Amino acid sequence: MSISQFNFPTPIHFGPGARKLVAEHLRARGLERPLIVTDRALAQLPLLAEFKGLLDIAGLVAGVYDGVHGNPTCAQVMAGADAYRAHEADCVIGFGGGAALDVAKVVGLAATHEGDILEYVWDHPQVRPIVHELPHFIALPTTAGTGSEVGRSAVVSENDTHHKRTVFSPKILAKAVFADPELTLALPAAITAATGMDALTHNIESYLSPAYHPLCDGIALEGLRIGARSLATAVREPANLQARADMLMSSMMGAIAFQKDLGSVHACAHALGAVCDLHHGLANALMIDTVLAWNHEAVPGKFDEMAHVVGLKTGGLSFVGWLKALKRDIGIDGGLAARGVTLAHIPQLVPLAAKDFTGQTNPRPATEADYERFFRAAM
Repeated sequence: MSISQFNFPTPIHFGPGARKLVAEHLRARGLERPLIVTDRALAQLPLLAEFKGLLDIAGLVAGVYDGVHGNPTCAQVMAGADAYRAHEADCVIGFGGGAALDVAKVVGLAATHEGDILEYVWDHPQVRPIVHELPHFIALPTTAGTGSEVGRSAVVSENDTHHKRTVFSPKILAKAVFADPELTLALPAAITAATGMDALTHNIESYLSPAYHPLCDGIALEGLRIGARSLATAVREPANLQARADMLMSSMMGAIAFQKDLGSVHACAHALGAVCDLHHGLANALMIDTVLAWNHEAVPGKFDEMAHVVGLKTGGLSFVGWLKALKRDIGIDGGLAARGVTLAHIPQLVPLAAKDFTGQTNPRPATEADYERFFRAAM
């Protein structure tokens, strides 16, 4: 047998009020000037003002960089690095959804290393090494979807082409995560639904990946079970703290599990984000049943197991039917065409999806012809 290496990330403080532990965590490490990295919309909400107030009361001098918006770009990272230096910061707090957290992970890298952040993406032909110690980084997720707070990668888009690029290193892991479900209570229903489907997709695709990682398989199945029982409730009852906590946990479990890698649903979603600027979680939701119905042939036993985990009495493709019903229940109906995607986009989408690294661990190898069928079927 070959040798397999396993890694699991990050100390996690989980539960209502976890955000109130941040100031003590930083002061105990002699840190006094955090830069909060967040997005434009969140920066205008009382949520951020309340959190910054907690830091102010503790005597910390917190700066705010709120230049993250949409699918985050390399330029946003470099602007964040400028803000870090201007504030004379000594640590970074990521506060927000997946976009803000991905930028926050590498602001400290860009602020302390030479060159553009693109030179640190894993597939750059002359990728720069991370040679200096990075600033202390902690993460507070405000959505339950990407699980970026526990991930070893940061996905940012090229400024002009919007192609997604990935900085990948255990060095950019958060030193601690403060996962407070109270921070997700204000999420609108549509965002709760889209991000929740992202979490489920991570658990599903990591479980279906043919890579060998039984530890992640167990986490993915339990993450799916927890998310399946609570997503609809979180959408319908936004103040239900238990449902919010379940989705936050499902999100983190999916992100931990997908160190085992993902599949063609994500390959399609990444292409849709680059070409059509579609929200990542929504893109996954719109593609998942089409791709999974095609994948069933390769791993029918795993589909039986997923059906069992979500409480179905019958296995196999009944799981795909369950996903379709769940999407309708949480308000995700219609297909790509209803979101502005047209047949004219397909020649751009197909090669991007076919080349995307996540598709390399799909349980059934997919060609460009397959991806074209996926996009047409999902219209």
